[in-house]
Amino acid sequence: MLTMAFVILFFVVFGKLLKFALKTTWGLTKLTLAFIFLPLILVAMVLSGLIIMAVPVLVFIGLLALIAGAAKKATC
Repeated sequence: MLTMAFVILFFVVFGKLLKFALKTTWGLTKLTLAFIFLPLILVAMVLSGLIIMAVPVLVFIGLLALIAGAAKKATC
């Protein structure tokens, strides 16, 4: 009986820790992609002569950021 209680509480505690770890990892991944890889990809596109593709990507991401910011403001 004591073992069963231990196993249940073990999964409860480490389940919450796993959930927190996954949320944190996802947040760090989004930050890394947004602030490191996206600018590097855009600069590489411009330097390789693909400015025709880099500008629309930049405009799309800018509009997406504006819409997300407006939606966030509207819910607050």
